[in-house]
Amino acid sequence: MSETMSTILAQALQLSTAERRELIERLADSLDPPAGAEALSDAEFTAELERRAAELRADPSAGLPWDQVREMR
Repeated sequence: MSETMSTILAQALQLSTAERRELIERLADSLDPPAGAEALSDAEFTAELERRAAELRADPSAGLPWDQVREMR
């Protein structure tokens, strides 16, 4: 992590919970959408999330731990 990023992170962690949420939202909004994300309508995206949640409920062993998912980026 660069010195600039470390400084910004330290300052961001001093914000209130509401301010950190807003910061996260604004940063996320500044990113390009993942490939193919534009192709789904809100209804299709919701349906896909529901499908994945049902799949995980049916077979919890199919899920991955967060640290493993985080490394996939």
